[in-house]
Amino acid sequence: MKPFVLIMNFSHVYEQERFLKNSHFRWLDCTEIYGTSCYCDEEAIQKLEKKISLYGPEGIHFIDSGNYHYLSKLWTDKIRYPFSLVVFDHHPDMQPSLFDNPLSCGCWVREVLETNPFVKKVCIVGASEKLIKTINKKYSSRLVFYSEQSLDHEETWKKFANDHIDEPVYISVDKDILNAESAVTNWDQGSLTLNELDKLLSIILRKQDVIGIDICGECSTTLNYFELQKDEMLNNFANKELAKLFLEKQGHSIVP
Repeated sequence: MKPFVLIMNFSHVYEQERFLKNSHFRWLDCTEIYGTSCYCDEEAIQKLEKKISLYGPEGIHFIDSGNYHYLSKLWTDKIRYPFSLVVFDHHPDMQPSLFDNPLSCGCWVREVLETNPFVKKVCIVGASEKLIKTINKKYSSRLVFYSEQSLDHEETWKKFANDHIDEPVYISVDKDILNAESAVTNWDQGSLTLNELDKLLSIILRKQDVIGIDICGECSTTLNYFELQKDEMLNNFANKELAKLFLEKQGHSIVP
């Protein structure tokens, strides 16, 4: 049976997280693939597509740090019917491509909008208003935003709860949407608590037909042993809670 929880190991960071050392989870070793951190070159894209070729977009995909968030594009490329993408991220990841490289952790959402004929709408939750204002207006008809600042207001939560998406949904979570008390990442972070993120995800899982989910936002290892231990504990707990929420809503149990 194809695994419901898939772990893509690029930086070895998951090897330190106790929750993910679960015999029911499938690990994909990506450490030998070069040209993947932040920017993904054509050769690396081909290798990654081959690496995930046996798996569908369903289930949970842990995709390492935010440097590899572009993997969400490769997973959503596998969806061959109309869907909407919901992204929880402190950054909208809608930057123009730099150099000759079409795919990066900073432009992957724009690439999905431009190249995937099946995506109908992208909803970005938790990005800063400053970054949202930099996005090209030509995408506005297919983008919906719930900014970090707007989530401070009750009416935004009510609107989020009442909004309906007609198509099945794929969810992508970058833990940099969370505050530093809830997770530790290698990018600047937002202000959402883990409990608030759980509530937002629960709304989607309760109302929508969810195809699958990917989770990134691990923190690169640090030279300070005690900081490393603290970071791993926070991220291990956050990953476990997010996976538990999704698996239980999908009718699967999670082994401690």
